[in-house]
Amino acid sequence: MPPPGPEGSAGARPVAAARFDEVIESPDRLRALFPPVHERAAVKVIDHIDPICRRYIAASPFVLIATRGADGRLDISPKGDPAGFVQVLDAHTLAIPDRPGNNRLDSFGNLLAHPEIALLFLIPGNGDSLRVSGTARLVRDARLQAQMATNGREPALILIVQVEEACTHCPKCMVRSGLWSPGRWPDLGDVPTLAEALSAHVALATRQDGPETPPRPPGEEGGSPP
Repeated sequence: MPPPGPEGSAGARPVAAARFDEVIESPDRLRALFPPVHERAAVKVIDHIDPICRRYIAASPFVLIATRGADGRLDISPKGDPAGFVQVLDAHTLAIPDRPGNNRLDSFGNLLAHPEIALLFLIPGNGDSLRVSGTARLVRDARLQAQMATNGREPALILIVQVEEACTHCPKCMVRSGLWSPGRWPDLGDVPTLAEALSAHVALATRQDGPETPPRPPGEEGGSPP
């Protein structure tokens, strides 16, 4: 077992018991804290993509993809394109085109180790969402790649999802968060830009990987010396 680490890290579990009043560790204790699940919610999961699910997917321009890496850590990656970019090939198969990104290939690399996958489809302005889970493979297929091209550019890979479960998710979280209500959106004045975050985090990674570069003498910060 790894040593205790920062909050939220894989090594934080031993610290939790000492820090909090109670750590829930059994299904019985978990269930005792909540009312019984509503009958309709208990049986809402289906094992395929039906016409209802197809309509959600056709209207969705944004999907979150959850995968698990070889080290066991979970990862969530967003994918977006015009609504309907995820294609339903049949009742048990979805196709998601790859689009240009940062080339880290986090999700793709994870799927080579563990094929399990989960998807959350969101539709702007709509409170309901669609959850899908199953297994996935990375494929290349000339016909499908040509069919899923955008702006004349074919995807390098297509993510094929073999659907095992699908269900709709109620809008309570959307209502509480005001996600689709512009009047309730937070002030972005103190939200860091991507450039700011990258600068800080790359600098942190550089310090962790090796000794810091010694500061330059005055007059040598850049360009020609005076």
